[in-house]
Amino acid sequence: MLLKDIFLTDRINVDLESEDKDEVFEELVECLVTSYGIDGRDEILESIREREEKMSTGIKTGIALPHGKTDIVKGIHGVIGISKSGIDYDSLDGKPVHLLLLLVSSQEDAEQHLRTLKKIAQILEMPDFYSEIIKAAKPEIAYRVLKKFEEILEHNDD
Repeated sequence: MLLKDIFLTDRINVDLESEDKDEVFEELVECLVTSYGIDGRDEILESIREREEKMSTGIKTGIALPHGKTDIVKGIHGVIGISKSGIDYDSLDGKPVHLLLLLVSSQEDAEQHLRTLKKIAQILEMPDFYSEIIKAAKPEIAYRVLKKFEEILEHNDD
C-alpha cells in the first residue's frame, strides 16, 4: 500500500488548532471520519487512546504517530496533521510535536498496518522529510512532499 493513496489532500490538515494530545486526537479523528465518510468516531478515538496509554507515540523530536485498530474500519485509513505552534504531547523526549501521522486499521489488517508503520518510519528517517513537510502551507504541498519522499524510498528499494 502506498502512503500517497492513504494520505490524500483532504486527509491533510496543515493548520492544526489543538494545543494538547487529547484535543489533537479529536481534531485528527474528525478529519478522518469526515474524509473517509466513516461512522464510528468514538470507537476510533477509543482505539487511538488505548494504544497511547501503553506508550507515547511521540516517537521522534517533533513527530508523533498515533495509531489504533478497530473493526469499525476496513483496510488502512490515515490523516496527517501539522501544527505550526506545536502540541504538548507527552512525547518520549518531552518536546512539542509538530507533525502527526494518524493511522487506523481493522484487526484483520494488522500485517498491512505494521508494513505501513514501517514505511512511515523509513520516510521519517530521511533527513529532509520533516523539515520540508512542516513548512507546507497547503495540503497539496504536504502531499507533494510525501509523494516525493515515498518515490525516493521506492527507488532506493529497487
